[in-house]
Amino acid sequence: MPTSYEILLIRNNQLNIKSSGPDVVNELLESCILAYPTSSFIISLYKQYIQRGWLSKKQLQGLLAKANKISDISPGKLATVEATIKRMPNRYKSEKPTFSAPEPSQDFLDTIAILQVFPQHKGAIELHEKLKGGGILTPAEKANMKRFLTLTKKQ
Repeated sequence: MPTSYEILLIRNNQLNIKSSGPDVVNELLESCILAYPTSSFIISLYKQYIQRGWLSKKQLQGLLAKANKISDISPGKLATVEATIKRMPNRYKSEKPTFSAPEPSQDFLDTIAILQVFPQHKGAIELHEKLKGGGILTPAEKANMKRFLTLTKKQ
């Protein structure tokens, strides 16, 4: 009965992968499989490499860490994979943007004060809705609001 390593090698030969030079990553993977035949990590890396033809930077770093523990692997292969890792770009996750609710403007607070005293005041309701939608008051609207505020303070 063939081992998982032999099955993977047969699959590899069936795919007829052709490259311009020696496939150091593939050789390193095969050496690691021989050294760690039951390692599911190495086997999954090998399968991914066969399917996609490449490994990510993190995967190569993990492979290199395992391969450094094996004494039979030539230092040239390790150096080649290490150089390949150094050439690959670092991927950083961007920080999630933090959204904070903007503090209500003084004009918005003034419209709330007017509406607490006069809840049906059409002018105050109109100004409140405009500010709630993110609008900016014109100087005439600000003057009206100041006038409404003076009325509420008298009450």
